[in-house]
Amino acid sequence: MRYFAMVAAGATLWGCWALFLRPAGLDGPQNAFLVLLAMSLPAPFLFRRDALRDRRATLALLIVALADAANTGLFFAAMERGPVSIAVLTHYLAPLMLALLAPWVLGEERSTRALIGGPVTLVGLALLIGRPDGGFSGLTALLGAGSACFYAIIVLAAKQAARAYSPMAVTALHAPLSAGVLLLCFGGRALPPTVEGGTLLVLVGGVVCGLIGNILFHTGLRRIPTAATAALTYLEPLTATLVGWAFFSETLTPVALGGGLLVLVAGAWVAAERRATVQAVPLRAAAR
Repeated sequence: MRYFAMVAAGATLWGCWALFLRPAGLDGPQNAFLVLLAMSLPAPFLFRRDALRDRRATLALLIVALADAANTGLFFAAMERGPVSIAVLTHYLAPLMLALLAPWVLGEERSTRALIGGPVTLVGLALLIGRPDGGFSGLTALLGAGSACFYAIIVLAAKQAARAYSPMAVTALHAPLSAGVLLLCFGGRALPPTVEGGTLLVLVGGVVCGLIGNILFHTGLRRIPTAATAALTYLEPLTATLVGWAFFSETLTPVALGGGLLVLVAGAWVAAERRATVQAVPLRAAAR
């Protein structure tokens, strides 16, 4: 049971990002850069020269780094601009994308549940992002869904990188490369204005939610079924929604609440299928 508890604790920590990012007052690229720096801390202890001999795995690790630069930038921008619940729940399109893409990309068995759950999730998202005035929280949802696309790429590539690199090595070694990509894309905009206040808060969040969350998650992952692990990751959007309600006065209408529940139920139903769609590297192998 303690390994189930570790996985659950890791997913719950991921749902607490807003507690560190919102008060810091930094923008998306700055948050992403600082979190990636925090995730890079174990890198010097995990690098192995012999792993570089596997060119396919090393190329996959580079793809993880490129995709995670986009993933973190979009995800933290979504959390900065809109409701936490919408940012996180739209990001959780990733498990359904993986279930649909794995047969084509990795040659894994097709998931019937994913084919059913996909349209159900889209309906739930439409209800979730709607507003009482007839508008939509479109930008937040678009950023969250964009991060989900890049996260699906991360997981698919990370599975190939795992041929020569451990899950924690994939997590830590790609992070400095992703931080460098952010600097190339955003220049000085990715750098925080000072090294105090909000900067320190985000770095602490990167250690607590990112580094510690991943350590707990991957430690428990080795001893429990992959299907159960995937289902437990849905504690993240549940926690994020509760954080938004308790600390940032975010509310959901009954219709939006029903849409959020549809997203959670459909995603957990697909993730809990006995035949795991992604086995080597489950959700959240990358920094976030």
